[in-house]
Parts: sequence; C-alpha cells; structure tokens
Amino acid sequence: MTDTPSAPPLFRFHQGSAPLLVSIPHGGVYLPPLLAERLSPEARAVPDTDWHLERLYAFAKDLGASVLAATHSRYVIDLNRPPDGASLYPGQNVTGLCPVDTFDETPLYPLGDLPGADEIAARRAAVWAPYHAQLRAELERIRAAHGVAVLWDAHSIRSVLPDLNLGTADGASCAPALAQELLRIAQSAPGYTAVLNGRFKGGHITRHYGAPARNVHAVQLEMTQCSYMQEAPPFAYLPERAEQVRPHLRRLLEAALEFARRPPA
Repeated sequence: MTDTPSAPPLFRFHQGSAPLLVSIPHGGVYLPPLLAERLSPEARAVPDTDWHLERLYAFAKDLGASVLAATHSRYVIDLNRPPDGASLYPGQNVTGLCPVDTFDETPLYPLGDLPGADEIAARRAAVWAPYHAQLRAELERIRAAHGVAVLWDAHSIRSVLPDLNLGTADGASCAPALAQELLRIAQSAPGYTAVLNGRFKGGHITRHYGAPARNVHAVQLEMTQCSYMQEAPPFAYLPERAEQVRPHLRRLLEAALEFARRPPA
C-alpha cells in the first residue's frame, strides 16, 4: 500500500505532555498509484475525506495534546472499522473495512475488481495495524504518565444534523460525568446543535479503546463540515467559518483535560 518512493509516512504523530490524545483517522487523502488506477474518477478525488481536521484542531498541540493523524485515504482501508470488518451498525448501510462504494453508494471500482481477502489482509497489515499500534502505545504511555488518558476521535461529515455529534458507545467508552459536561458545552454553543449518542455513537476506535474502568476515556466527535469548510469540490477550508466553531472545540478539549486532571473521588 506504499508502493512508490513518494508515498507519505502512514501517519503524522505529535507527542504532547497532557493526558489527551486527538486521533484523526479519516483525514488522509493519499491513494497508492496502483490502487488509484482501479478507482473511478470520482473516487480518486476522495470525496468522503474528513477534510482539514488537522488544521482545524491545530490548537490541540497548544493544549499539550498528542495528535495522531492518518495520511492514507479511508478508501485504502478504514481505520475506524474493526479488523474483521464487522458492521458497527447492523442493519444500516455503512462502508466496510476496505470500502467498495462511496457514502452515496457509488461504486469505487467501476471494473468490478474488488479487493479480495488476501488484498484486504495485506492492507490491514500495512496500514491499519501500524496506526492502531501507535494509538495503543500512546494511550498506554499517557495512562502510565498521568494515571488517566482521554482519547478524542475527531471526525467530520457532510450535511447532517446536529452539528456536533458526540459519541461514547452509549456510555460505555467514557465516564458519564465527562460525557454530560461535553454535551452541556456543545449544547450551549450559540448557532450549533448537539446530541450525545444519536446517529453517531462512536466507531471502532471509540468502542475498542474506551475503557473507563482502566481510566481510559474515549469520545468521538462527528461534526458537520459546513461548520468550517465547503462541502462540495474543491472542499475548501473556510477560515472565517472555522474560527467561529474553533472556540467551542477548544472548550470541549479543555473540559476533557480538566476531567483528566481532576483528583480521583
């Protein structure tokens, strides 16, 4: 999956000093050339990317957070799906571990040469496993250093409401006190709507790594792209709009840090 010398590293990682890790698994746009040749012209534009989230969350480093951001497109492999490809939302139409269509259900592979079991296994070993190894190692490092770790899994999506969709796996991935404080902040943001564990309850990362009993608390935020960018090509970042939502994102991360630094009850 890194089949040319010009392929980027699998992820960008910044190690911080605070008990917070921001994960951005769907912000990558890189497609290996041999894979890109098999995809439709629409797919090669990677429209289902969580665009510009590293830029939007750049302030997280100022808070001392660690940041882990994927570089490869989710069309290579979806880092927020379980390794066996099991559906996170049984009965609903969702994309798989190695997607074969877009969110709009347009086929990615117009010639029908879908990835088989061996190819999926190779992508999983080459791209999925290293990202998760880094994520797991950093969470363990943070927990060892601070006694607690908070994982913030950052996502964005086109044209859905509410604007700020917090997911904690129906309460299983983080302490209720943290979830309720985050919801309070999100719901009080003027001009934005918010919900906890609505349509988006958290993907594999939130569900797998959140372990409140071990003092690892995971939260997913799925936010509307119209809050900070153009939702249609060329998917431009809109600085003025982004600066309106950024203070609320900062307050959410600050609340996560305040929770992590609170003395045990």
